[in-house]
Amino acid sequence: MTVLFLTFAYRSIENYCRLAELKHQAINISLRTGKSLILISKEFVKENRLKSWFHLLTALFLLLLLMAGSYWIKNIEGRIACSLLIFLINARLFMVYHDYEHRAILNRSPVAHFIMMVFGWYILAPESIWKRSHDHHHKHNSKLFTASIGSYPIMTKQKFLASTVSERRTYLASRHPLSILFGYFTMFIYGMCIRSFLTNWKRHFDSLIAIVFHLAIGTLLYINGGWTAVLLTLVIPFFMTGALGSYLFYVQHNFVGVTFKGNQDWSYDYAALASSSYIKMSGLMHWFTGNIGYHHIHHINSRIPFYRLPEAMNKIPELQDVVSTSLNVHDIIACLRLKVWDTDKNKMISFSEMKLSA
Repeated sequence: MTVLFLTFAYRSIENYCRLAELKHQAINISLRTGKSLILISKEFVKENRLKSWFHLLTALFLLLLLMAGSYWIKNIEGRIACSLLIFLINARLFMVYHDYEHRAILNRSPVAHFIMMVFGWYILAPESIWKRSHDHHHKHNSKLFTASIGSYPIMTKQKFLASTVSERRTYLASRHPLSILFGYFTMFIYGMCIRSFLTNWKRHFDSLIAIVFHLAIGTLLYINGGWTAVLLTLVIPFFMTGALGSYLFYVQHNFVGVTFKGNQDWSYDYAALASSSYIKMSGLMHWFTGNIGYHHIHHINSRIPFYRLPEAMNKIPELQDVVSTSLNVHDIIACLRLKVWDTDKNKMISFSEMKLSA
């Protein structure tokens, strides 16, 4: 009898403890919103300095090796293969540069600063304009009524219909698939360099340096290898990097299921989870794009190094249940069709949907 009583008492205490633990976990999970979620993300901010240098230096080595291959290999097929790989390594290095500018990796390293400064010239996204515009973007991500600095503009249906013909054309042109495809010229050469320099040449003098640096590389390639060298080592890789980069900038906050808020209702954590995409990719493409597909996590905490973003997603349940998109043709077309925010339907709609509703 005593044994049965003790067994019953033990199991009752065990069940009570288990229920208490589950209740405690539920309370903790319910608190993981807003500042609490951001605080939890700080666990993943710490970088591995050696790993950061490894990722930077290996990508730089691969870039130089591929540039040499696109220039010196005698077989034209081999040169074209190197040219295509330069495009992908450019994308990876840009994400490393992007993390450095967020102070997520290699902060306060004079050597890293010099390398990144030169890379900013090379990739046509010099530090002064990139950091200023990108920091603004993070502070005002997906606000409906604020300046569209560092991101694609968003108009509500009502504002679009009330705009002049010229304003509509400018808005639609900035989001047009051709503007994204030719991002090498529209976003990088013109937007990042020429326009920023003309707007404030003292603040953005490095934009002029980037243009001169880019032209100098092209000139040297032409003198030593002709137009073939210019095309394979510079123009084709940069054209493709510009197109991919422009589309990634676009799809990060323009995807089916995205939600936007007015300035008064806007919150940092909500904008990160509801207005920033998780782009599903193959492991190889996640590597080439520096895990930028985990963009919602990057917007929760921009100080998390790119190589720790998957780890953060795996360990924080709240970061897993988000709207996703991908780089398949169907999803790309669906994202590119989105034009304006319909406040009545609470979603982005296409131009044809807007005309029907109007």
